[in-house]
Amino acid sequence: MQLGVVFPQTEIGADVAVIRDYTQTAEGLGYSYLLAYDHVLGANPERPGGWRGPYTFESQFHEPFTLFSYLAAITQQVEFVTGILILPQRQTALVAKQVAQLDLLSGGRVRLGIGIGWNPVEYEALNQDFSNRGKRSEEQVLVLRELWTKPLVTFEGEYHTIRDAGLNPLPVQRPIPIWFGGGADAVLKRMARLGDGWMPNTMSFEKTAVMVEKLHTYLAEAGRDPRDFGLDIRISLNRHPRGEWAETVQMWQDFGATHLSINTMGSDLTPQEHIAAISEFKAALDG
Repeated sequence: MQLGVVFPQTEIGADVAVIRDYTQTAEGLGYSYLLAYDHVLGANPERPGGWRGPYTFESQFHEPFTLFSYLAAITQQVEFVTGILILPQRQTALVAKQVAQLDLLSGGRVRLGIGIGWNPVEYEALNQDFSNRGKRSEEQVLVLRELWTKPLVTFEGEYHTIRDAGLNPLPVQRPIPIWFGGGADAVLKRMARLGDGWMPNTMSFEKTAVMVEKLHTYLAEAGRDPRDFGLDIRISLNRHPRGEWAETVQMWQDFGATHLSINTMGSDLTPQEHIAAISEFKAALDG
């Protein structure tokens, strides 16, 4: 099982030196990947009609592709993972280009986690349709894989038209892995047909186990072997006392998780304390 860290988007601050130190510390400690959340815009809760959501305009989010491009230049081994990128609020061909370029610059160290999001404010601002985002994301996955693996693509779909055109340069990985976030039944069916793995975010072991059983049924119906399908568990340190860290990680490894990422946000930590937290966690696991 590979161990990763959740980049503390909303709490890391804007000091580039701290971002560098955090990432290089994570790589030096032996973490395999760095996972970053994604939001383009935050809404004002005082806007006409009001607004309620986990993030607002005061919540800081570094743009994942730009962030990862910088980090690729100052690291050598750590993988860069979007967890998740809100794919349907973006133009598909542009995402294909950006991810291919990042994959090239990093030497094939990219895993694209995707989801459909929950915030219509972002969709409106990015001139994309919120209402059909689930269905449209399925076609987006097909288009991405075509563009990443062929020098020229012709694609006629419900939402995309590409006539004899392609990316240059192509990525190192052909195709780049696509993992799914979310947990609705329709999403589980979608990822069983189209995905390389699942990122269930933070949820209880019991709930995850039930959903994994359902996911395995859908994978079998799609003619796929569940053993070839990844599972990236995310745990929050503020919910697990130090004495439970090693036991929790072992539990998920025994369950069959292929990846596990550590989220240090939500514990009122300074940027330097986030660095200390991932160091302490790794030390506890190493014994």
